[in-house]
Amino acid sequence: MSGAIVVGYTATDAGADAAALGARLARSLGARLHLVIVLPSEGTRSAAVPPERAYEDVIRAQGKRWLADAMTHLPQELTRSGHVRLGESFAEGLIAAGEEFGARLIVVGAAEGAGFGRHRLGGVASALVHSSPIPVALAPAGTAQETVDVVPRITAALGTRAGADVLLDEAVAMATDSSTPLRLVSLVPFDVPPGLDTGAIRVVAGGHADEVLAAAKEALPQDVEVSAEQAPGDSVEDAVTHLSWLSGEVILVGSSRLAQPRRLFLGSTAAKMLRVLPVPMIVVPRTRTGDQVEGDLA
Repeated sequence: MSGAIVVGYTATDAGADAAALGARLARSLGARLHLVIVLPSEGTRSAAVPPERAYEDVIRAQGKRWLADAMTHLPQELTRSGHVRLGESFAEGLIAAGEEFGARLIVVGAAEGAGFGRHRLGGVASALVHSSPIPVALAPAGTAQETVDVVPRITAALGTRAGADVLLDEAVAMATDSSTPLRLVSLVPFDVPPGLDTGAIRVVAGGHADEVLAAAKEALPQDVEVSAEQAPGDSVEDAVTHLSWLSGEVILVGSSRLAQPRRLFLGSTAAKMLRVLPVPMIVVPRTRTGDQVEGDLA
């Protein structure tokens, strides 16, 4: 097994999307799948609900029914389990479960109102992408309706800011563990100091793409394909729109430089990408556990 995948499940379309993406990632990575429902603890309940033990029994029973139904829709060959947790915050409950199970990823769905195949951050997802120490995978609306069993390609959007090496390492590890082709997209055109002319930007971007491609080739097994390209277009949104996307692929992006050490913070570039992105996004913390963190808050 290669780590675990924790899915923040709710008995909604978004919950089904998260479960579907979690199953795809678990099958691709050979990981155990944990569906986790976080329900309000006794301290956050309404005064109209029976107190303490009776209250917990009622909501746990309901949560188990929801999980049992969700399990019937998962691929039966997956190693999977369901868990009901009580907590003051859905996001905090998911992070606690992720740490308990040694999760490689936490997966959540889009907020209500997202268009088919599009992202929309709700309160839980927003809290996770601004606080989780574990990479967070965001499932677009409609993921459950896709007929994709495994991830066909992993794309990593790489710039030159702090944390790019961690992002590349995570992309290489995922590609290695899943034997999935890796595409490296250089974001240098949107990451360079202002004032450089177009020709200089192309030179810098081309050199960066060659550099990360060489590093990935050295780290990857020979049987795993890897390619690199420059992000096309005049803006991040333009680049995402003009890149080709395979049904079921995922894109990895790094956390903002504003992130606390070993925590996520969705930066402006990733947020812009998310508005037009048609595939799942995985946000990766920009520091590893145990890394030196001096200067991380610059």
